[in-house]
Amino acid sequence: MPFNEVCIYQVKPQKAEEFEALMLEARDFLESQTGLLSLRLFKRGHRIDLEQIREELPPRAITRVVKSVKYVLFWEFDTKEHYGAAQKNLYGSYWKSIEACLIVPHDKYLGERIF
Repeated sequence: MPFNEVCIYQVKPQKAEEFEALMLEARDFLESQTGLLSLRLFKRGHRIDLEQIREELPPRAITRVVKSVKYVLFWEFDTKEHYGAAQKNLYGSYWKSIEACLIVPHDKYLGERIF
């Protein structure tokens, strides 16, 4: 059963470029983890409200940073064991640098894929 993590990072606005550069640097390392099936990172850059949905309008671009720049990392592994090993590898390599960019500890959502 594939195992997933969705991680929400709230990055200090003045550290956004550093965070993106760090994640680009870490990409090859992350992609080399045993059992990795999928890896995606995106920056929240749009929002949508009920009126836009009702009117079938596209999402609006976010034009200013209020408190933090939000990023979402998604990765999926073939097993929980491979996921656990990848976490250990990440924490032993890039984690302190990532953590220095954050305003609060990251949120992690973990679970097995339903579909």
